[in-house]
Amino acid sequence: MNKSLVKKAISEFSHELLLQPKLISTINKTHTYQLDVENCDINYFFEAERLYLDHWELNEKTLRKEKNGIPVQINAIEFILEFKEVLGIPQHMLQTYLEEITSTLSGACYKRKHQKYTSKELVNQNFQEIEHALSEGHPCFVANNGRIGFNADEYLKYAPEADQPFQIIWLAGKKDRTTFSSVSGYEYRTLMHQELGVKKITKFNTKLESLGLSVESYIFIPVHPWQWNNKLIHIFANDIANADLVYLGKSNDLFSAQQSIRTLYNISNPKKLYTKTALSILNMGFMRGLSPYYMQSTPPITKWITSLFENDAYLMEKKFTMLGEVATVGYRNLTFEALGKSSAHNKMLSALWRESPHSKIESNQQLMAMASFLHLDTKGDAFVSQLISKSQLTGSDWIIKYLDCYLAPLVHCFYKYELVFMPHGENLIMVMENHIPVKVLMKDITEEVIVFNEDLALPEHVDRLYTKTSDKMKVLSVFTDVFDSFLGFYLPYFTNILRVHKMNFGIR
Repeated sequence: MNKSLVKKAISEFSHELLLQPKLISTINKTHTYQLDVENCDINYFFEAERLYLDHWELNEKTLRKEKNGIPVQINAIEFILEFKEVLGIPQHMLQTYLEEITSTLSGACYKRKHQKYTSKELVNQNFQEIEHALSEGHPCFVANNGRIGFNADEYLKYAPEADQPFQIIWLAGKKDRTTFSSVSGYEYRTLMHQELGVKKITKFNTKLESLGLSVESYIFIPVHPWQWNNKLIHIFANDIANADLVYLGKSNDLFSAQQSIRTLYNISNPKKLYTKTALSILNMGFMRGLSPYYMQSTPPITKWITSLFENDAYLMEKKFTMLGEVATVGYRNLTFEALGKSSAHNKMLSALWRESPHSKIESNQQLMAMASFLHLDTKGDAFVSQLISKSQLTGSDWIIKYLDCYLAPLVHCFYKYELVFMPHGENLIMVMENHIPVKVLMKDITEEVIVFNEDLALPEHVDRLYTKTSDKMKVLSVFTDVFDSFLGFYLPYFTNILRVHKMNFGIR
């Protein structure tokens, strides 16, 4: 796994122009490169092809390392330390980054050892089997599987690849510091009855009454069990002691962690809403919290975007839609508010509910995260290649249908509204029929959508989406987030597919 991660690091950091490998030979269109460590006699050698967008396709089997001209074993930690100055990693962050690297290696080993399906088998599995089988989530990030905060037992309970169902915890927050917000149809009482049921609500209310507390003074809050055990019970101890925050109990329903690790899928009833909770582990450089202040504007943003989509004939034709974030709850820690609203301690106790993709599809349709299109099994077989093979379409026809579902609506939103998203693999759920893409479902909308158009009328709360920038920077949102950060990783797969079908799709 060290070699695989160093291959990825060289590819990504060279693409970002941080590393500058030297071409040392070309024989029969095979290009060999050398990468030198400054001020010491350490060299890396490998064969690679430079693709469009300056992505590097590095042949892992040819990757080798020499020290003083003698072959030595490749080690990912050593690689980062050797290039730390070139990569510009600050000294005070280096140890944390190395911890994320080792955790990423550990996770990769777990995935490889516990692979249940080959890519050929995986295309016939259901939504959640595919979700938990994925080898990659964020392909741009070298340390993309940190989960710093999980111990060994917690990893096996809560990591998506471990695929273990668990109950969530419910708390009651005092109304003077807890805010609930929703779109029409998901008002507080309605939502609680849908998510908890009458018996569980009665049990929770009885718990409050037994403590001499008024049921009407509290709002229920779903919490990840890791968050309660590792953060809230200590950091919010004063709130708990004062009964501003009350432990109620566990859910009846079982939940499953998605690739976006704090998003929880209800496996007891898949048609129920997703529950997304704050989870203060360090992953890819920042804590996975949720701001109680942003939670208040989430439903209004959902309402506005939904209306925009439903009144756009082109988007309706493409069936382009999103999973609405229909309700939110946020608890303010008054002790830590003085540290600023952006403090991680102020993002430890919030949650949102998002529509289930099962409410958006027909019985003959299949769901899968778009991240699955970059999945490779342990033999290096691409999941997307198997999808195309099963579809009985040519490679070109399949790709055209995919881009028509995914890229065309995004470009339309950009040019018509100057509205952009963060449409990476985990934020898109593909809807398939007979292994062919027919539409996409956007998710994680409200935290990551931006509006550049200053003339677009934005309602209250939605106006926080507006960002002023230059035309040059605006277009980067498409080129960077779509082409560079996702489609660029397809090139090796698509190139091979199109070569097999002897077709030209403009990819060399």
